[in-house]
Amino acid sequence: MAMTITSSVFRAGEVIPSKYSCEGANVSPPVQWDGVPAGARSLALICDDPDAPVGTWVHWVLYNLPTSVSNLPAHVPASEILSFGAKQGMNDFKRIGYGGPCPPPGKTHRYYFKLYALDVELALKPRAIKQELLRLMEGHILAEAQLMGTYQRKK
Repeated sequence: MAMTITSSVFRAGEVIPSKYSCEGANVSPPVQWDGVPAGARSLALICDDPDAPVGTWVHWVLYNLPTSVSNLPAHVPASEILSFGAKQGMNDFKRIGYGGPCPPPGKTHRYYFKLYALDVELALKPRAIKQELLRLMEGHILAEAQLMGTYQRKK
């Protein structure tokens, strides 16, 4: 069974509701996943926007998610370590946790929620950036899944 990631508030290729953007409450959307391989020791989640004018913009970096966790509720707190042990890194807004879609007005942007099943728990402190996470994940990815939503800023 292939690993999948979904959300109850938008489907693949659909618009992310404004509640989860800088024009709304700017809280993380709920996501859930299935099909994590048996040998996985931890999960990592990265959300980014490849359509940003300055290059790919990172919206969320989350790692060392226990494999016993199969979803994240809406409004994950912006804390370094979550109650179930996962750690959060820095996004490109220079904040911990999730930062919602906030593209310049005009063009529709794509937002990729990428989930990785890893064969290790990473020796990485909170506040890591995406590049550090990707470097440590090299050679340890057992499976990956992604969910893409879109957003266009109104003003």
